[in-house]
Amino acid sequence: MFPHTDHDFTDPLTPTDDVRQYAGKKDLNEVFLTGWQELDDHTHTVIARWPRHHTFYTPTTRGGTLLLLTETIRQSLAITSRLGLAIPAEHRMGWSDISCRIPADVTRPVRPGTLTEPADIELTVTHDTVDRSRSGLVRLAAQVRATRHGRPLGDARIHYTSHPPNVYNRIRGAHADARQAFADALPTPPPVTASHVGHTDPANVVLAPDPRADPEPTPHRWTLRADTGNTVLFDHAHDHIPGMVLLEAAQQATQASAFPQSLTPLRLDAVFHRYIELDTPCTITADTATVDDHGHRVQLVHGQQAEQPAFTVTVTSARA
Repeated sequence: MFPHTDHDFTDPLTPTDDVRQYAGKKDLNEVFLTGWQELDDHTHTVIARWPRHHTFYTPTTRGGTLLLLTETIRQSLAITSRLGLAIPAEHRMGWSDISCRIPADVTRPVRPGTLTEPADIELTVTHDTVDRSRSGLVRLAAQVRATRHGRPLGDARIHYTSHPPNVYNRIRGAHADARQAFADALPTPPPVTASHVGHTDPANVVLAPDPRADPEPTPHRWTLRADTGNTVLFDHAHDHIPGMVLLEAAQQATQASAFPQSLTPLRLDAVFHRYIELDTPCTITADTATVDDHGHRVQLVHGQQAEQPAFTVTVTSARA
């Protein structure tokens, strides 16, 4: 742990294996967390360091900050639930819903990729629900607030479940084996044009053109592109497509539907209805966008697999 009140952000921080090994990443270099402290039974502080540049979360075109914050929050929940709430390491975490937002007035000053030095972030994680069942399953709800030098960077609300192995395997059935799921994954289709979704590297594109032969092109419908060779999104074998991939797909669909206008995502509100399998196509659809009272673009994105609703994400963006 780190000394919360005496932490000097000007000093170099060296991540500790004790923190990084619980963040849900095989590649410890992809872990942004550097320390944590227990404030009370259900409240913890986590320190993270955002890099100046990142191969995925900091593309040179617009975007990146909202998903980087979301990934940092995901890692923070992993360590605080396990180290702070004593959730066993072998449990599998599954999201039910998440709302994450960043203030419009801090997107530019803290945008990774424009920083002159790595950014040290402080997150306060409060679990106001920790409901433990006799089966070992734990239902959790957490509020997360992120700051840098006391300045708000964003906040999130998330509901998720911790499944013991026997419960998880029963739920997942034939799809429970992650190695087999990776082996059965569909071939990776060619991506849509990277610049249309706010990226420069085609390897980071998670949308592919919709294969259905419509008389006219359908720019607001795509096929989810799950490239298991992308070591940022698929750091290790998964038995299903991770939630971060789905959130990235929603953000890319939002940018693609607005192209050539460039957007800065400010908020996402996501609900996950079921696990998304690697061996079955998943269709991504963007509804017609609306404009809220602040002039921000509001885009509803749907994911559907095997003709069943899979997830929905509302992405709120500012015009960049």
